[in-house]
Amino acid sequence: MAGARPANGADMHRWKVVARRYARKSIARVVLSMATIAAGVLSSSVPAYAANWCGSGLWIDAMIASHHIHPEQSFEDANPGLGVECWLNGQWALTAGGFRNSLARPSWYGGGVWAPEFAHWGFVRLAVMGGIISGYNYGRWGIGHDHSIGPVAAPLVMVTYKRVGMNFILVPPIPSDNLPFTIGFQLKVGF
Repeated sequence: MAGARPANGADMHRWKVVARRYARKSIARVVLSMATIAAGVLSSSVPAYAANWCGSGLWIDAMIASHHIHPEQSFEDANPGLGVECWLNGQWALTAGGFRNSLARPSWYGGGVWAPEFAHWGFVRLAVMGGIISGYNYGRWGIGHDHSIGPVAAPLVMVTYKRVGMNFILVPPIPSDNLPFTIGFQLKVGF
């Protein structure tokens, strides 16, 4: 019977693997579609004031690694991923991206960054980001069918020189996934 769930354990495992693969491909298709639509909208003939959202800079971020502070278990320290920072003005930015998290799961994030002028010293700037992120077990704080989407608020230190830089992100612990405080490292290039 087509579409029926298999009865034995090996077949059930195969069915779960196929279901996860299908879900990942579906998410990737949605993200690609959204990116294509966004690129089309931004490149179309809209008024200049609407198309210049990132007037204070557009940065491409490459998530590269993380360091876990006093972990009780082993975590992935290599966390490849890509993101973008769209600076609306000198203090506020929108940010979004995706990466392979410390639990070897895909994570997607979106939110805002506030980097006040009074916390800026030469090449170093303090900021805070807030938004939502997926890929972790948030327990009662999470949303979605498996509670894997939740809030994030994290301080960061941005070090930039001209159009290159590095973000150091202090990610708070996620107790329901046994994840300790973590420092994330992002390389970035400005356009």
